Amino acid sequence: MRPDELARSMLGWYDRHRRVLPWRAPAGGTADPYHVWLSEIMLQQTTVVTVGPYFQEFLRRWPTVADLAAADLDAVLHAWAGLGYYARARNLHKCARVVVDRYGGRFPDNEQELRQLPGIGAYTAAAVAAIAFDRRATVLDGNVERVMARLFAVEEPLPGSKEKLRALADTITPDRRPGDYAQAVMDLGATVCTPRKPKCPQCPWHDGCAARAAGIAESLPRKTPKADKPTRRGMAFWLLNPEGAVLLRRRPENGLLGGMIEVPSGDWLERPAQSLAAASVQAPAAAAWRLLPGLVRHTFTHFHLELQVAAARLGAGDGDGWKRADGIWVPVDRLSEHAVPTVMRKVVRHALGSIGVP
Repeated sequence: MRPDELARSMLGWYDRHRRVLPWRAPAGGTADPYHVWLSEIMLQQTTVVTVGPYFQEFLRRWPTVADLAAADLDAVLHAWAGLGYYARARNLHKCARVVVDRYGGRFPDNEQELRQLPGIGAYTAAAVAAIAFDRRATVLDGNVERVMARLFAVEEPLPGSKEKLRALADTITPDRRPGDYAQAVMDLGATVCTPRKPKCPQCPWHDGCAARAAGIAESLPRKTPKADKPTRRGMAFWLLNPEGAVLLRRRPENGLLGGMIEVPSGDWLERPAQSLAAASVQAPAAAAWRLLPGLVRHTFTHFHLELQVAAARLGAGDGDGWKRADGIWVPVDRLSEHAVPTVMRKVVRHALGSIGVP
């Protein structure tokens, strides 16, 4: 099948089978660039099913990019909790401000300018340009990679074959309806050309698929084996003041969970678990720390984390120095009001499960 035939058959399939998604314009409608951008940032490393409620809640609270730009960052981080990768939320907020301050609240309509915005890389720039502005742009996400690897029987493993797949995808991307075409290929990968047991008879590219003809479709795309994730270890410090409030603090802006609120913790390093005496030099205050039984375990993209939790309570005899602590004192029943990431919510549950509510 020629490239123009492939594009035409894909658009015909999309017109019959397009998914209904909260951020997608109806057939023949005009896409809202804010909706497209917001959904694409949310969908990075996250499923459509998970994103739907978050997207709708964001629109309820911040209906326009100007509303989002004017929002408090902590409120955005709190609303983001559960989507992970909090750097995306910080960049989302930063990008909204740039769009308002530099572009008067209108997203630029081309890949080059879009890539200059915070948090927007090659994929997102292409997706927004194509879907929101119908610019010819080659969109390559995981679904499109899989479809192209199978269509052209590319056996070189990812991620090394990414640029080859992009170039092949570009040969098919049409000048007409490029936004619909991009969404069509992503829909095909999500619903028909699935990672396991692809539904080849339902595919509009059935006759032109080299991997199907060779009987290797389900084995593609190949991927370079991932190295085992290392395990880092650290100590979290659950400190209560005489009034029963717990100490929280903000993590540094740069780095993992940057700018998020945490139960104070020491360094997370690849090392054996530290003794309480060794770890307590990083405690937020001098106190009678005791180690709680068990561990808090969490997995990030590049490593596993194991946290021990030490607990202490300051009494009236400790003076009022706690009032000057580096952080904020939060009543336990109001912890949910703060943008606490998932790993720290696990620490909270672990501490409350061990010592109860004060």
